[in-house]
Amino acid sequence: MAGPSDDPAEAGPIPPDAWRHLSFFERDWYKVCRLLKAETRPVLPPAHQVFDALARNAPDSVRVVILGQDPYPTPGHAHGHAFSVEPSVAPPRSLVNVFTEMENDLGSRPRNGDLRHWADQGVLLLNTALTVPAGMAGGHARLGWEPLTAEILRTLSDRPRAFVLWGRPAQAHGRHISGQDHLILQSAHPSPLSARRGFFGSRPFSRVNDWLKARGETPIDWTGQ
Repeated sequence: MAGPSDDPAEAGPIPPDAWRHLSFFERDWYKVCRLLKAETRPVLPPAHQVFDALARNAPDSVRVVILGQDPYPTPGHAHGHAFSVEPSVAPPRSLVNVFTEMENDLGSRPRNGDLRHWADQGVLLLNTALTVPAGMAGGHARLGWEPLTAEILRTLSDRPRAFVLWGRPAQAHGRHISGQDHLILQSAHPSPLSARRGFFGSRPFSRVNDWLKARGETPIDWTGQ
């Protein structure tokens, strides 16, 4: 990732200022950076995009959290937002399944796989691991990212929010959500291996919007139409 340094702040991707107060960045970040620097395989997404989802949404702006597993392992796909790809990239199979469910739920879908318009409305597209070795899905599941995911969820438990947990790794983090009046939706991951085991038919998009509207909040424009 970054060049050698004894300073954790310079040893890898730079944490966004709005999240830098998390204890993870004082307690665990140095170790994760050391492991990333020791990785012999290409690491995805590129270093400058690892924290892009957090950089786009400070804690106070988050209204919905969609939690997945880890970034796409195909070079050129991951860009720091769970499930999202650049507009020029054909949607990977998991995202195709997300769009299939959205069409069944809402009747339409985005024009391309770039989901950053969700982030601009307060949707945090987060994975339980923020990096992955190229070509090896789940390869950084034990690298040390999970304490960060846990602390983010605890931080975002301070007021009612919608939490959408896709897949077992995401659901395992549900225990870090505390407090009352949250909307918590859990289903299978939209990957081709599991989408038919409970993701299809879960209607997460309309359910989140119904919850937001019941609270007097603006619903998410999921399709960008």
